[in-house]
Amino acid sequence: MEKRNSIVGMAFFGPALVLLTVFLFLPMALTFLFSFTDYFALNPELTHFVGLENYFDIFKDELFVQSFLNTVKFVIIIVPLQCGGALVLALAINRAAHCKKYFKVAFFVPVVMSLAVVSTLWMQIYSPEGILNTLLAHLGIDTQPFIHSADQALPSIALMSVWQGVGYQMIIFLGGLQNISPALYEAAEIDHASAWQRFKDITLPELKPLCVFVFITVTIGAFRMLVQPMVMTGGGPDHSTYTIVYDIYETGTVNWEMGLASTMAIVFTIFVVILTIIQSVLTKDREEGNHVHKKAKAE
Repeated sequence: MEKRNSIVGMAFFGPALVLLTVFLFLPMALTFLFSFTDYFALNPELTHFVGLENYFDIFKDELFVQSFLNTVKFVIIIVPLQCGGALVLALAINRAAHCKKYFKVAFFVPVVMSLAVVSTLWMQIYSPEGILNTLLAHLGIDTQPFIHSADQALPSIALMSVWQGVGYQMIIFLGGLQNISPALYEAAEIDHASAWQRFKDITLPELKPLCVFVFITVTIGAFRMLVQPMVMTGGGPDHSTYTIVYDIYETGTVNWEMGLASTMAIVFTIFVVILTIIQSVLTKDREEGNHVHKKAKAE
């Protein structure tokens, strides 16, 4: 019977394992191996083992360093805006007396739209004759270059990305808000707690696990930015929107330098993993400290 159950289990698990091996594990292993070679996709027979040379070369590459810094700037802009915006929208919709379903759909629609379509739409909004500059003109503000300026292009793309993705995190926060026991708020009202005190002492602690999840997922998603600058600016002006994933894409699929692109991908992966671990450890320490504090207070 146990043998039969094992065979049935493998019958279900086997196809998934094959697909994971072909499309995930094998590419990961090849990427790691190629990172130590000068593999050129158009002439693979001349591949040589170069050791750590690629790892030293990419940090000497000014374009790679700039793309890395651009990505960090994008993350710094988008993470607080998207996380904070999602929480504010969730709180507003949760308190709304009417049309909750309408607001949910309205804010979630951009999430299911293609990033290429959204980027093309916002190119028209950001154009000199677009709706945004028209509104600014009515307010007496000069026409802004937005994505056509090296100083404004990255923040403009970041704001568009916040608009496109905030609905997903809003739904997550909204689900968390609706799972908070109303009895907690009723007890707070009896104690004459203000709205800020109810938010600080009840809502935020109850949403903390979701906040950690949203913060980490938004951070990882922001580091993977590729479609927006590819469609809207092509990495310009002056490489101001050239991101690390864009650099990996162009190095590997345009210049065909697969060895160098694999090295960039490995460095990028290590950085994101380290950042995620740091975030998890910091948030875990805070949660444990809060738990100990609450336990001591209760005693």
